[in-house]
Amino acid sequence: MNSDSTSVLEVAGIGFGPSNMALAIALEEMHGAGANGPGPAMEFFEKQPAFGWHRGMLMEDATMQVSFLKDLATMRNPQSRYTFTAYLKAKGRIARFINSKTLFPLRVEFHDYLEWVADFLAPVVSYGSDVLAIRPVVEDGVMEYLDVVVRTFPGDGERIVRRARNVVIGTGLTPRMPDGAEESVRVWHSSRLMDRVASIAAEPRGFVVVGAGQSAAEATEYLHQAFPGTPVNAVFARYGYSVADDSPFTNGIFDPEAVDEFYAASREVKQDLLDYHANTNYAVVDLSLTEELYRRTYQEEVLGRERLRFHNASRVLKVDEYPDRVRVTVEHLPDRTVETLDADAVVYATGYRPSDPTPLLQDLLSECKLDDAGRITLDRDYRIVTSSDVRCGIYLHGASAERTHGLSAGLLSNTAVRSGEIADSIVKR
Repeated sequence: MNSDSTSVLEVAGIGFGPSNMALAIALEEMHGAGANGPGPAMEFFEKQPAFGWHRGMLMEDATMQVSFLKDLATMRNPQSRYTFTAYLKAKGRIARFINSKTLFPLRVEFHDYLEWVADFLAPVVSYGSDVLAIRPVVEDGVMEYLDVVVRTFPGDGERIVRRARNVVIGTGLTPRMPDGAEESVRVWHSSRLMDRVASIAAEPRGFVVVGAGQSAAEATEYLHQAFPGTPVNAVFARYGYSVADDSPFTNGIFDPEAVDEFYAASREVKQDLLDYHANTNYAVVDLSLTEELYRRTYQEEVLGRERLRFHNASRVLKVDEYPDRVRVTVEHLPDRTVETLDADAVVYATGYRPSDPTPLLQDLLSECKLDDAGRITLDRDYRIVTSSDVRCGIYLHGASAERTHGLSAGLLSNTAVRSGEIADSIVKR
C-alpha cells in the first residue's frame, strides 16, 4: 500500500456527483482563483471510470424537474463561470435556449452541462477510485487528520492513502429493489434502463414496468414510444399516478432559508414537514407526463389496438425468468384476481436509498455523536458532530441529511448553496 502523508489535503471528497462538484467550485471560488492564490489542496475520489450522472435514464425527451437556475453555482454565485448560462454561452446556444421559453432543459443537455463542468475540474478528480476506509490520525491525543484509503481500478488495483484535514462524503443514492427481487439479464432497475435496453431484440414481446413514481412513468413512456407494436404493462399499487406538487408556495420547502427553519425545528415538526411535503419528490409524477400517458392509452382504446396497459391497485407476486423471457404474475388487490404477463424484461422503478456512510466511518464512530436511533448527527453546516478530541472535519451531504436538514438535502434544488455552506465552514475552520 502506497502512502502519501507528506502532503496534506485540505479536502478529500468521496464521490463526484453534483454535490461534490458544486463543493469543488465553491472552494475554488472562495479562496482559490478569487483570491489570486493557488486554491485549496483538494482531491475527489470517484468510483466510476468517468463522470456520469444517472446515465441509465438519459432518454432523449426527458426534461429536468428543477429550474436550470438551480445548477451547480447560480444560487450561490450568479457570476460564476460554472453556471448553466455560462455553459450555454460557451456552446453558442444561449439565445436559442431563451427563445425556447423553458425553465426545464432536456436532461441530456443538463448532463452535457455537468460533463462540461467536470472537464474543468478534472485535475482534482481521481476516477476509477474506490474509497475503502477513513482512518483517524491522532497526534497528542487529538484527531488532527484523516487517512483516506483508496483502491484504484481495474481489478483489485493499487491501494493508496491520502491524508486530509477534512473529508466530505457525497456518495449519492443506491438503487433499491423490492425484497426478494434481484437484478439479472431480464430483471432490471430503472437506473440501468438505457444500458440494458440495447440488448433487447428488435421486436420484443413486451415489457413490464413496476412502480408509480417519475422514473416508472418515464420508463413506461420511453418503452412505449421506442418499441412500436410492443406491449408495455405498468404495474403499481396505487389507483393511478399521483401528481408532483411543484406549486410556488410548496416549492418554498426547497429554499435555502427553509433549511434554517427545518434544522431548528423539533423532531416532531421535522417529521410532520417531511410527511406533508413528501409529494414534492417521492412516488409522484409530473402532471404533463401523466396526461400524455393517459392520452396514449385512451387513443389506443378508441382505435382498438391497446398495447399500453395500466395494472393499477396491483402488485407483482412473482417473476419467473426463462432463457428467452420473463413471466410476471400480477395480483389485482381489490378482487385478488391473478394475471400472468410474458415479457422480454421487467423494469423495477422502485426508487433509491441513501448510501450508508457508516461502513466508511467504522474507525471513527466512537468519536461521533449518534441520536436515539443510532444515526449520525449533523451540525447545521453538515459537519458530523464529534467529540472535542476531533479537530478534523467530517462532512456529509446528500439524502442522508434529509431528516436533519429537510427535503432539499439530497436534491439538486439546493446543491449550490449547500455546498457553499460546507466550503465556508471548511475555510473558516
